[in-house]
Amino acid sequence: MDGTNKYSPEIHERAVRLVLDTEGQHDSRPEAIQSVASKIGCTPKTLRKWVMQALPSSPALAQQEAKRIQALDRENRELKRANEILRKASVFFTQVQF
Repeated sequence: MDGTNKYSPEIHERAVRLVLDTEGQHDSRPEAIQSVASKIGCTPKTLRKWVMQALPSSPALAQQEAKRIQALDRENRELKRANEILRKASVFFTQVQF
């Protein structure tokens, strides 16, 4: 890669996804950007640019996307809880002798 494009498109995509996925864990999007930028080694300004380029330009689309992400996050939490319950049940039943 040349010096002007230090990060691959995959890194761009993963960094943007990480900002959007963890945005709810921070007080604001800029805080999420700051956090992710420090982890991947780019400047917050660069990451902010990537996020803005990746977001839909229409506020209605952005709102729909935010709702979809929230629903997916909720589903992900529920699935993790269910997996934990199943894991514990599996351990329990392997210890019980019939």
